[in-house]
Amino acid sequence: MEEQIKTALAEIQRGSFEIIDEEAITKLLKNYFENGTSFYVKAGFDPTAPDLHLGHTVLLQKLATFQKFGGIVQFLIGDFTASIGDPTGKSETRKVLSNEQVLTNAQSYKEQVFKILDESKTQVVFNSHWLNDLGAGGLIALASNLTVARMLERDDFAKRYAANTPIAVSEFTYPLLQGYDSVHLKSDVEIGGTDQKFNLLMGRTLQKAYNCNKQQAVLMMPILEGLDGVQKMSKSLGNYIGVTDEPNDMFGKVLSISDELMWRYYELLSSKSLKEIEALKTGVEDGSLHPKTVKDALAMEIVDRYHGQGAGEKACEEFKKVFAQKDIPTELKEVEVESGSWICQVLVDTALEPSTSQARRDIKAGAVKINQEKVVDDKLNLETGEFILQKGKKNFVKVIVKG
Repeated sequence: MEEQIKTALAEIQRGSFEIIDEEAITKLLKNYFENGTSFYVKAGFDPTAPDLHLGHTVLLQKLATFQKFGGIVQFLIGDFTASIGDPTGKSETRKVLSNEQVLTNAQSYKEQVFKILDESKTQVVFNSHWLNDLGAGGLIALASNLTVARMLERDDFAKRYAANTPIAVSEFTYPLLQGYDSVHLKSDVEIGGTDQKFNLLMGRTLQKAYNCNKQQAVLMMPILEGLDGVQKMSKSLGNYIGVTDEPNDMFGKVLSISDELMWRYYELLSSKSLKEIEALKTGVEDGSLHPKTVKDALAMEIVDRYHGQGAGEKACEEFKKVFAQKDIPTELKEVEVESGSWICQVLVDTALEPSTSQARRDIKAGAVKINQEKVVDDKLNLETGEFILQKGKKNFVKVIVKG
């Protein structure tokens, strides 16, 4: 029993940035292993963007870990709080989403998260179901639990106040409402990113104020580094791996990370146990395993998770076919163009190049090929036929030139 609790706690601690009230989590695990009693783990997601990348899934992986050891996940879609907009980390008030946008994005979240979470151990809840009924009296009673001075302790509010940047009064209600979610749901644990500490602790504060006979433990996860290993994973920075990326693209992106960053991804994204990962590290250190073999395994695991069992192995074979053997991929995007089309314009039309001027430069640099032969004439016009157009080492398109 003690060994089970120790193993479970180690997996829960894995990769975490900070845990508040670890003793409470230990008691929950003990009660589960001794009596089979489940407990509730809450994580809130404001449906402000419908497409997840692997950085977003760090929290989902931790929720899945809790599910292995007795946790029932309260996957909270903040459809009410999204209408306010949490300004965490922002320099100005967020734009308010329409109800239609919120519902569309929420549905997309639900479709994606069950590729990681066990649906039978997950409760998907919308906080509008109880916050709509809170009413003016309830909101005033809720607000009485916090002073303005305490609210201004929150870093982003403090900075905006000091800089005379507007703060909407409605924004002060956001952490209060997030905390009230924990009161209503009677959550035992809440997890979130390091930037959410103030909001996460609000749940503990309000559970005490509302006499819930419990104060949720808090677990904060770090921000996942992107492909560059420096900046956080972000679509705006272009260093991300999207959950909906094509299998071959996803596989190639994972392989592009450094050997050092690979272990960080294993820690935060892999379903392998700590013991399994330690065995892989030992193998790399003693030379019995090549780092690329270990990275291949990680890439295949991630592709399988989002595209189904066997998709990872297929992507691996395709990668080797293109890069190791320098063959053309078996599946290619097809684009039809008219006879006499200018090569630079075709490169733009097939999305291989952003502009004809960049296409000219890449042709002169020897980066463009037709049927694996370098294009040397940037004034070339394509005649009737089918061609494999290639830019760089891995970008291919099948061009069908109609007569």
